[in-house]
Amino acid sequence: MIRKCLFPVAGYGTRFLPATKSMPKEMLPVVNKPLVQYGVEEAIEAGLDEIGFVTGRGKRAIADHFDVSYELEHQIAGTSKEEYLSSIRNVMAKGSFSFTRQPSMAGLGDAILQGRRLIGDEPFGVVLSDDLCVTEDGDGVLSQMVRLYKQFRCSIVAVQEVPEEDIHKFGVIAGEQIKTGLYQVNDMVEKPEAKDAPSNLAIIGRYILTPDIFTIIENTPPGKNNEVQLTDALLSQAKDGCVLAYKFKGKRFDCGSVSGFVDATNYVYENLYGK
Repeated sequence: MIRKCLFPVAGYGTRFLPATKSMPKEMLPVVNKPLVQYGVEEAIEAGLDEIGFVTGRGKRAIADHFDVSYELEHQIAGTSKEEYLSSIRNVMAKGSFSFTRQPSMAGLGDAILQGRRLIGDEPFGVVLSDDLCVTEDGDGVLSQMVRLYKQFRCSIVAVQEVPEEDIHKFGVIAGEQIKTGLYQVNDMVEKPEAKDAPSNLAIIGRYILTPDIFTIIENTPPGKNNEVQLTDALLSQAKDGCVLAYKFKGKRFDCGSVSGFVDATNYVYENLYGK
């Protein structure tokens, strides 16, 4: 069983300044819900109801969002406005939430390692809130990946095909196709130039990781941008064991960019809002 999901949310959100000067980027609303809530709902749908956040300075609003607001709830109790809290109350009823801090921005690998105290010796999911994944029909991306984990019992990364001009923004995998949409990884490169990329299959912000990844990260030296890269640790894991890449079913929006955030907002309003 996978019960836990880790959310690295310590980043500064510089691409959204000045909005993120005093507000976590993960709390930016996509229509009527903050970005991070979509990810938490996806995790809970997949059965990962023990939610851990790796936060940083200035991120208290995330903890407050997943807690009771007594003054607000008292003010709107018994009115039609109380209905607007139904989605977050549902999340709070189904999930438990714990928090730890990443002392400095040292890369995604380091953020995952800081979450070790929340995860323990268990397999776990990882959601990067910048990536909003939606499936109009059928299971969410994490649910799809949990089913694969139950079959293969190894680390899994979600991938999608990206155009050549965007390859430098992602970690990229190469591997042997096991079946349609599923690959056994034999190479990973963090943010390569298009000419150096092993494929056009880019890793997006959904992972299932086995607990040995923590020890591997501890022994992974800083890589690109002098940060501890999760991609480098996963490549070591792939060489010594097995890492799968899964071409997921659904849509993914890069809400770490302004254009992707606007696209996500328009899509959610037109297709999901009010359903």
